[in-house]
Amino acid sequence: MKNEITLQTRREFLRRTVLGSSLAWTVPAFLANTFSALQAEAADSAIQTATGRDANILVVLQMAGGNDGINTVVPFANDFYHKARPTIGLKAAEVLKLNDAVGLHGAMKGFKSLYDVGQLSVIQGVGYPNPNRSHFRSTEIWQTASDSDRVEKNGWIGRYFDNACSGGDPAVGVTIGSQLPQAFFATKPKGIVFNNPQNYRFMANGAATEESYKKLNELEMSAPQPDDNSGGSIGMLPAGMPMTGGRAVDFISRTALDAQHSSDEVRAIAARVQNRAEYPASQLGGSLKMVAKLIGGGLPTRIYYVSQGGYDTHTNQLGSQQRLLGDLADSVKAFTDDLKAQGNMGRVLVMTFSEFGRRVSENANGGTDHGAAAPMFVIGEKVKAGLLGQYPSLAPQDLYQGDVKYNVDFRSVYAGVLENWLKTKSAPILGRQFAPLTVV
Repeated sequence: MKNEITLQTRREFLRRTVLGSSLAWTVPAFLANTFSALQAEAADSAIQTATGRDANILVVLQMAGGNDGINTVVPFANDFYHKARPTIGLKAAEVLKLNDAVGLHGAMKGFKSLYDVGQLSVIQGVGYPNPNRSHFRSTEIWQTASDSDRVEKNGWIGRYFDNACSGGDPAVGVTIGSQLPQAFFATKPKGIVFNNPQNYRFMANGAATEESYKKLNELEMSAPQPDDNSGGSIGMLPAGMPMTGGRAVDFISRTALDAQHSSDEVRAIAARVQNRAEYPASQLGGSLKMVAKLIGGGLPTRIYYVSQGGYDTHTNQLGSQQRLLGDLADSVKAFTDDLKAQGNMGRVLVMTFSEFGRRVSENANGGTDHGAAAPMFVIGEKVKAGLLGQYPSLAPQDLYQGDVKYNVDFRSVYAGVLENWLKTKSAPILGRQFAPLTVV
């Protein structure tokens, strides 16, 4: 009876202190270890105790700018394709064939090797109803999992943190970059953002200051207003999207002290862990190289977020997209090789997305304009490999304002990842139940 009362008291104590709340960074190491031991005992706690040290990990990879999906997963045997793209259309000899109808862009040899060993899922025709061609608005839709006519405050990953990771480590989410993606916005903000882990520090001379937060993360204190739905160019869109300073500072100021205890761990891991694969010398390669270090070093992160920019290919698309897709495929392949060498590949899933695809017809400048549906890629040892969904029809009568129509709602992909990989109910996170796509 005494033991039962003691255990209940421990569990109640853990619930009240939220197992690592904003005061966790102040406690001595022996108390932190005690919290961890008690947490393991609290099996009936409502708090999700699994972390990136011992559970599945998701890496979200944003292809910013609106990647041309039609020249990524190429319908090389389709006459409508070649008629719509007499200049930039890829011939059969220029693609890496997946079957007799479609193939990957020739620069994506790293992805083709993953496909051949059953570790790449190609989800065709992903989009959402009433698509928006604004970079900013469509990115917001993808990051918040909202309907196109509804504006959501918090991101889908942030709602995952709120619903499934209450009281979790502040490093439950990590963004490699200079700014927080809206996907991380949450009622109770979590997650850390950094470029160089040696500069990841939220305290200045022992005291936290808002100015040090802003300088650390190079926050943009003003954000461009969302462009209209005309599909006009905003240039070579960089990775990540600016956000309003108020929201950014709110996020950082509410999480800075909470995250301080993890900053030393991040820097120690970055200095200690060695990569076991050769990465491209690119921004994306460097980001995935750092993620591999943090996974190998046991950082308790459930979701990592990285991005690659430059996909707004209104002009001279052939060269730009070849470079970008080659970097994407080579960087991800190096990442998977690194994880395999660590012994961690079996519990890591990589999911790509871009805010929209491009029009079926090429434009007069050797490029393509803003479109709608496009493919997603999911990579991992446990994925349902191969081609998922149907390739959208390119027949002119089947297009909507020059765009292919989606056949897979991106929120069904999210639902499949949440339920089957992150092991949590998707409806509270996505706002309603979407049929989970079987990706693992």
